Amino acid sequence: MNELITGIAERVGIEPALAEKAMGMILGFLQREAADGPVAQMIEAIPGGPDLVARFNGEGSGGGGLLGGLLGSVGLGGGVMALGQQLMGEGLGMGEIGALAKETIAVAKQYAGDEVVDQVVASVPGLSQYV
Repeated sequence: MNELITGIAERVGIEPALAEKAMGMILGFLQREAADGPVAQMIEAIPGGPDLVARFNGEGSGGGGLLGGLLGSVGLGGGVMALGQQLMGEGLGMGEIGALAKETIAVAKQYAGDEVVDQVVASVPGLSQYV
């Protein structure tokens, strides 16, 4: 698991501890939002995936600040936008978030296979444009 996180952190250009937390937040988001069967299969296949979800699933879920509140008031506060706000709250920029999302999906495909991960991505509205 450590090698996996370290590799992602190096490719994205962030600290390993932040990469670990952000990946856990992304996987936790997918667990909440994606189709149950495929996402469970995907998380189980990633080395340390269930542990990351258990440790960081609730992190950063404080509502996304002012922008999150404004988006929520017009019905846009959930889903991918809320996750982006949470990750920005952890200090990640948009470029880092995009790179981290792509790396997380690439790792998921490596361990769970393209078909399972494609089902997960397709089941979350708006996700495909970011990965």
